Amino acid sequence: MALPVPDLDDRRFQDLVNESKRLVQQQCPTWTDHNVHDPGVTLIELFAWMTEQVIYRLNRVPDRNYVKFLELLGVRLFPPTAARAPVTFWLAAPQPETVRIPSGTQIATVRTETEDAIAFTTVGDLELVPCAVHSAVSVLEGDRPRRRGEELQRLDGFSCFSPVPRPGDSLLVGLTEAVPSCAVTLRLGCQIKGVGVDPYNPPLVWEAWTGGEWVACEVDRDETGGLNRDGDVVLHLPKSHTASVFDLERAGWLRARVTPNEPGQPAYSASPLITRIAAFTCGGTVDAVNAESVDGEMLGASEGVPGQRFQLKRQPVVAAAPMLLEVSDGDDGWEEWSQVSDFGASGPDDGHFVFDPVAGEVQLGPAVREPDGSVRRYGRTPKKGAQLRVASYLTGGGSAGNVARRTLRVLKSSIPYVREVENRRPASGGVDGEEIANAKVRGPLLLRTLGRAVTAEDYEHLAREAAPEVRRVRCLPATGGAEESGGVRVLIVPSAASNGGRLAFEQLVPAEETLHRIESRLDECRVIGSRVLVQPPFYRGLTVVARLRARRRANPSRLQEDALEALYTYFNPVSGGPDGQGWPFGRPIHLGEVYSILQALPGIELVEDVRLFGADPVKRERGGALQRLDLEPHHLVFSYEHQVLVEQS
Repeated sequence: MALPVPDLDDRRFQDLVNESKRLVQQQCPTWTDHNVHDPGVTLIELFAWMTEQVIYRLNRVPDRNYVKFLELLGVRLFPPTAARAPVTFWLAAPQPETVRIPSGTQIATVRTETEDAIAFTTVGDLELVPCAVHSAVSVLEGDRPRRRGEELQRLDGFSCFSPVPRPGDSLLVGLTEAVPSCAVTLRLGCQIKGVGVDPYNPPLVWEAWTGGEWVACEVDRDETGGLNRDGDVVLHLPKSHTASVFDLERAGWLRARVTPNEPGQPAYSASPLITRIAAFTCGGTVDAVNAESVDGEMLGASEGVPGQRFQLKRQPVVAAAPMLLEVSDGDDGWEEWSQVSDFGASGPDDGHFVFDPVAGEVQLGPAVREPDGSVRRYGRTPKKGAQLRVASYLTGGGSAGNVARRTLRVLKSSIPYVREVENRRPASGGVDGEEIANAKVRGPLLLRTLGRAVTAEDYEHLAREAAPEVRRVRCLPATGGAEESGGVRVLIVPSAASNGGRLAFEQLVPAEETLHRIESRLDECRVIGSRVLVQPPFYRGLTVVARLRARRRANPSRLQEDALEALYTYFNPVSGGPDGQGWPFGRPIHLGEVYSILQALPGIELVEDVRLFGADPVKRERGGALQRLDLEPHHLVFSYEHQVLVEQS
């Protein structure tokens, strides 16, 4: 039970009025009319109302003291985190020279009458390097490489794989330059020889050589149907693509490799015939964050005393990287100072500072008087008149930045030769800054954990402290066998924006940098001998197939959309479930629950039939019908291609 918080003054409006009237009787006996119509009583009520407001403010003093106490403990509000998204710049035409997209380029969503534009800023330089085809090599399984340059020059064509292609057969295309992070168009001339394959799902994968391994490329468009007809193949190459020597030729290598066909996937019955190969750079991809970059902001001049504080012009600040403070006394140029969490380990000659990203405040080291009368400095104090500036920082962030795919389409600054820009994936990771109410709840937890992870709640609290941008954290004992005995499994669900409740499966994969931050923090705090596994949950796919009957004059198409939105919203691992906080870990799904969701929709006369199917969202396969979908404690549900049929009454 919480300790009761006393009111410093518990009088209310009517108490003040009654007390005033009693004083009137004592001090002014000739004033006999105390009814509400009397002008004097009106003034008494007015001043009583004003006094009540002062008492209310007075009673909030304990809350202020509580917040100040939290500050003494080192509890600071979590700053907002900025959503991130890969942004692709498309060229208007192939260029003979490198096109550079500078860091800090701004793109935004389309501004409407009801919504402001949401801006993103690129966080790195992007160079769109021109390229062309240097060579082509066939590598057949169990055979030596064969160069195909002469056949291409004669336009005779060649079979790129074995007569009957086998898994592992490859066609290597050497580019004149390595094109990391670029989008490359391969213009292929193909004759229909590779018959038998599904042109929309061929057993073929495109990969790029990174110097140590082959990495799969994202295929943006494949007009060849698996090398069966003339057309373009647009590939997005990884950042690590590099030029290497293969078969005595140096090039930036790509390859098309035949893969084992999956169940139900047709295989090649003959090798495709390649008659022409051309290549050019058509775009590139770079990461962008929902924040605005501020560079070289001057904070002012030092007064030469310890414990000074300087305020940034823009706040809150997105904690994407440590703040870089520069100090100059006019003699030796600018000196970089280091950001620390506190001054406990700072010596008098250390250039340290503490930064509060929510308030946007830079604090320099204090001076503390010791019991013997001496003064100890925690951190260096700049000379009087020394100038301070912040090299760069990002301001903005918040959940509003979790925009859907292909919504960042406005280029806010003109860049030559760039035709358009888009985000091919939804932005994720944006979280609003912490509120004081949540910090007041977190304060006692900080006192209890004291930076040590013992209970499941300790692990969850410390994980959120290390990565406040994640949406959900769940700690469970590891039960994966003898190798995980005594271990702890910390499950991470990232923040993700949904479109009508729909989520792409890749949105539920936490960023490697986020997982690494949590692992590092928990490794410092874990009990000796325990093993901590930080990973995403296991997602069980769920497909609901329902047949509904609509009421008279109801719109079946609209009802179908409403039913699908209700299913995707309820069976959502991020924001679904009975309480809207995400589907509970390990909670099973029953048929009756689906019936209740659909029957509650306005315009539904009757839910005729509902069936549940398990699904694999990775392989994109649907399993058999179920009466109940059971989940393990570390499982979450994922909605996969629900189907609803609405019939008119």
